[in-house]
Amino acid sequence: MKLIFMGTPDFAVAALEALHDAGHELLAVYTRMDTPKNRGMKLLPPPVKVKALEYGIPVFQPKNLRGAETQARLRELQPDAIVVAAYGRLLPQAVLDIPKYGCLNIHASLLPRWRGASPITAAILHGDRESGVTIMQMDAGLDTGDMLLPVSVPIDPDESYGSLHDRLAQLGGKAIVDALERLEAGTLVPVPQPEEGVTYAPMVETKDCRVDFVQSAAQVSQCIRAYDPQPGAFALLGEGKMKLFAASVDCAEGNLADPGTILRADKRGVCIACGTGAVLVGQVQGAGGKKMPADAFFRGHQALLQEKFQ
Repeated sequence: MKLIFMGTPDFAVAALEALHDAGHELLAVYTRMDTPKNRGMKLLPPPVKVKALEYGIPVFQPKNLRGAETQARLRELQPDAIVVAAYGRLLPQAVLDIPKYGCLNIHASLLPRWRGASPITAAILHGDRESGVTIMQMDAGLDTGDMLLPVSVPIDPDESYGSLHDRLAQLGGKAIVDALERLEAGTLVPVPQPEEGVTYAPMVETKDCRVDFVQSAAQVSQCIRAYDPQPGAFALLGEGKMKLFAASVDCAEGNLADPGTILRADKRGVCIACGTGAVLVGQVQGAGGKKMPADAFFRGHQALLQEKFQ
C-alpha cells in the first residue's frame, strides 16, 4: 500500500519500522520541526526524522497542514492511506479527505478512555489495570473517530510510563500492519465510539508532577510511575527539589508517620510515609545531579534523612 506517515517521538518510530519491514511503499514522512535541546540548545531532529532518513524516505516538516502548498503536495503524492502516530498536529478536513482509505491513527489507549495527549501517563496515574492501542479512522474531532482495531494488554502492578510506552509502541506497530492488511481486504469494520466511558488525558504540565504524600501509598506510587522516566515526579526535600523514580507500595495500610516522613533508607530504596501506608522509591535525582539508587544518594546525604518530603 502507498502510505504517508506522520509522527514525531520515539513512540512513532516503532510503527514506522513495522510499516517499512512489512513492505509498504512509504512515499513521505511528515514530522515536527527540529527543536533546540540540552545546554548548547543545538537543533536536534525528531526521532521519526532520524529513522526516515535512515530508510531514505523524503521528510517534510511544515509548521502545520493548513497551507495550500502543503496540501497540494499531499494530493500529488496520491497516498492510499495516511498513518498517524503521535504526530502532534491536527489534520484539517482537507487532508483527511485526501487518501483513498482515509487517515488512520495509532492511539495509545483503549478508546474512548483517555482521548488526548497523554493517555499512557493517565492510565498509570489513575490505576488502570489494562491499556492498549486503538487503530482508529480519523475525523475532525480529538480522537473521536470510529474504532477499527483495538488491542489490549494488562498493566503490570509496578509498571512505569517508560515500560508501558515501549510495550504499546511495539503493539501499535504490529496493529497498524494488521489493520492495513484487513482494510485493503475489506474485512475491517468501523465501530463508532460509545458515548459512555469517555475520558480525556490533557498534556502534562510541570505542576502535575509534584507528589502529594498526603495521598495513599497506592496513589503516590501511581503518580511517581506515571512520570517515570520523563518528565519525572518530584517533591521538595530540605532546600532542594528531588525527582523520584522506580516506586512501589511498601505498605498499603496504616498511618505510619506524618506524610512525607522518611521511614528508612536501605539497599531496597527510601521508604516514605504517605497519608495511608508507605511507598518505596528505588531511585532519586537531586537538583543538578544524576539519577542514582536512593540508598547511594542518602548514604552521601545523611542529614536529609531527618528532613520531610513536602
